[in-house]
Amino acid sequence: MGTADLFDWLHSKKRLSNRPAANKPPPGFLQPDVLLEDLARRVPRYLADVDQGRLIRPACKRSLSDTDGDPVSVWDHTRLEAMQYVMAVPGRRFELLSGPARQIEMIDAYLLQRPHENTVIDFTGTTSANFAIAIVAGLNWLTHCAQLAGVPPAQQSGTIRNFRKLVTVAHRWWLAEDASERCAQMLSRAEQPPLMLYLIWSEYTRLAKQITAAALLGASSGRSAKPVSLPADLVARFEAAKDPGDLLAIGTA
Repeated sequence: MGTADLFDWLHSKKRLSNRPAANKPPPGFLQPDVLLEDLARRVPRYLADVDQGRLIRPACKRSLSDTDGDPVSVWDHTRLEAMQYVMAVPGRRFELLSGPARQIEMIDAYLLQRPHENTVIDFTGTTSANFAIAIVAGLNWLTHCAQLAGVPPAQQSGTIRNFRKLVTVAHRWWLAEDASERCAQMLSRAEQPPLMLYLIWSEYTRLAKQITAAALLGASSGRSAKPVSLPADLVARFEAAKDPGDLLAIGTA
């Protein structure tokens, strides 16, 4: 990366610090209802910005000189792109994703869902079946973005299979008699129980980070010995971050 690109990066930091708080990913742990409220606000706003030509979509195609081409935005917007399918399911019965009493029902529906390769989908089944279709569509979108960004093939493979394993483990967790009580205790400690909402959001966030690393950081994410001229603190913060909100300090430093 040359001097001009580094200059663009510094300006992207300034744009990030000037962005309205409502457009930034909220940092820290979010209770399920708060996370859903945030997604219900930010996903439509992001799609409207894309439709009106203010942002490039998919986010992984942006450069540092583009509007919201900084790592925080690309990482966050990539997962919002995947989450749009879930947020579009008719009926808004999000308790299937966030309610302890509905987890077995939702997980069973997901495990019954046959894998598909679509990112354009129709909702024609029950709400739980529609959520299952939407979850897979989001994973497919992230696989598509990974290919565009040049994520190594070994990291791209098995996305749906790996998520299915996570859901299967969660299914066993929810079968325990005290599962709801343990869920409440974890939430009170600001910990994430295996609610489908958290499983989806965490997996989309993890995959979106890989995409952002390939799209913007290239070799600096540890996948090559070739050096890249990016600020050292950015690389270190990015590698340590679990969520784009963890990187917000970069934009205000």
